[in-house]
Amino acid sequence: MTRIILAAAMFSLVIGSAAAQDKMTLQLKWVTQAQFAGYYVAKDKGFYKEVGLDVTVKPGGPDVNPSQVIAGGGADVVVDWMPSALATREKGVPLVNIAQVFQRSGMWFAGNEYPFLAWMDKLGYKTTGGDGVTVLKQGFNVDPLLQKQADCISTMTYNEHWQLIEAGMKPEQLIVFKYEDQGVATLEDGLYSTEKLIADSKSAERLARLLKASLKGWDYAIKHQDEAVKIVLDNDASGAQKKDHQTRMMGEIAKLVEGGKLGYLEPAAYERTVSELLAGKSDPVISKKPEGAFTHAIWEAAQK
Repeated sequence: MTRIILAAAMFSLVIGSAAAQDKMTLQLKWVTQAQFAGYYVAKDKGFYKEVGLDVTVKPGGPDVNPSQVIAGGGADVVVDWMPSALATREKGVPLVNIAQVFQRSGMWFAGNEYPFLAWMDKLGYKTTGGDGVTVLKQGFNVDPLLQKQADCISTMTYNEHWQLIEAGMKPEQLIVFKYEDQGVATLEDGLYSTEKLIADSKSAERLARLLKASLKGWDYAIKHQDEAVKIVLDNDASGAQKKDHQTRMMGEIAKLVEGGKLGYLEPAAYERTVSELLAGKSDPVISKKPEGAFTHAIWEAAQK
């Protein structure tokens, strides 16, 4: 009888613990791929459950704007690039960086328009055609270069660059300009929440738990890349992702995440990004230096 009572008590404890899990939503910037491996690993390996969270990881896509999602209450945390987040903040959505997962830029030649325009300004080139540079709108592929519609296109070290190689181009055929080398790199994948959630002690504590588990997921993904790729593919509902491409992507993503303290936003990197966004003479991304756009409080709480 004692054993039965103990078993029943333990069962109730497990049920109670499961029921007590806090539900949270994480909105990704793009579709399911190794770029977000750490979050899928954290969910698949039970790291979120370990900290009492039931986390929904929502993939993004061409029609998904993470900032709009969180502004509308559709997520507690979003993955976004700092230029986009700061521009959105200036427009009235109080986004705050709570962690910086990518420590360096994965942008080659002309990825996102923000560092590209800053680079052209730095070189003194106009981007309106004529005697300057004619800028074409690039879709989410590498067709303009393959079809010789453009001389240069935007690529990420972990994605489009490898699409070119997979399409038959040889590395020696490509002339690569790295934004890091050109001194115009800006910060990319970071985690953002809102001032309201951060100001509320209970919400802030949940954010810290989510961050703690997410960073554990990233640490695991980097150390077990083959397993991380399998987890990503298992979560790809579209079935569009391929193992070879995701394996290359995971290797490149690891290079962007590693270095320094995992998930910590270095103030110098933040200041560099802000400076670049303000540098555009004709069309700056932001018009003034942001105030309160990042906090280390959540990251510090996640280390405990």
